[in-house]
Amino acid sequence: MKKYIGVDLGGTQVRAAIVNEVGDIEQLVSKPSMALADAQTIMDNIIHTIKLLNISDDVVGIGMGVPGPVDTKTGLMVMATNIPALENFKMAEIIEKEFKLPTFMDNDANVAGLAEALVGVGKNLPIVYYVTHSTGIGGALIVNGQVVSGARGHAGEIANIIIDRNRQKHNELNVGAVENEASGIAITRRGQEILGAHINDARDVFDAVAKKDPKALQLIDEVAYDFALALANIAHVVDPYLFVIGGGITKSKDLYFDLVIKYFKEHVHTMMQETPFAFASLAEPGIVGAAMLPKSQGI
Repeated sequence: MKKYIGVDLGGTQVRAAIVNEVGDIEQLVSKPSMALADAQTIMDNIIHTIKLLNISDDVVGIGMGVPGPVDTKTGLMVMATNIPALENFKMAEIIEKEFKLPTFMDNDANVAGLAEALVGVGKNLPIVYYVTHSTGIGGALIVNGQVVSGARGHAGEIANIIIDRNRQKHNELNVGAVENEASGIAITRRGQEILGAHINDARDVFDAVAKKDPKALQLIDEVAYDFALALANIAHVVDPYLFVIGGGITKSKDLYFDLVIKYFKEHVHTMMQETPFAFASLAEPGIVGAAMLPKSQGI
């Protein structure tokens, strides 16, 4: 059985694993990512982390998941807010030369979606759309077992989709961007505005929903509507065989996702109303998905 190395690079940790072709993690190691160091120091640290693995001859490729959009043609992370020294740095090329194995790189949302499409809940489906509903909102389009990255590596980056242009400006995203209205950060902000300063995060809002607080119920109804509008927009372009929803907000799925489905059905064509939804099934989609990148390229 073929095996792959997956590297999950984050702002806090870098993790490396050996993963077999059916998605089982056979070894896993981690170190601090040294995210604010210079590029050479970070790369030396990644290489040392990988070398902690027992790499056998049946390892045939390396995949890297990184926290920013990737130009998959050049193998560069084109925006690296959490690890600034690696912006436009040839990470994959350096790793490939070091280990003499074909190496591929993509952003963390894309690799998580790839994992669910290849060895998770979307296995064997021709078109899977993965959405992470978390602190932010991200996405990944997987067609025939490959991530669709687009001309500039931004395909699937759905945070900036406008769901209502009559909202307030919050940051560099569009006015009424779905991330600014339905993400974890947005739920916290809107919760503080409506429920008070005691709201520290989205969990506090969902706790109020569980207690049937009328203001919290109204807020989450609005958030579900906004999120559903973005999903409906995606569906009309992609018409996926399955939406896979992951991310921390789904821990509260019992308190909001029925509303999302209701509003989604109200905004899509009749034949699309039964589009299936599933929740992410893998315990480690980031590192498994990174390892699946070489497999998705036929390695």
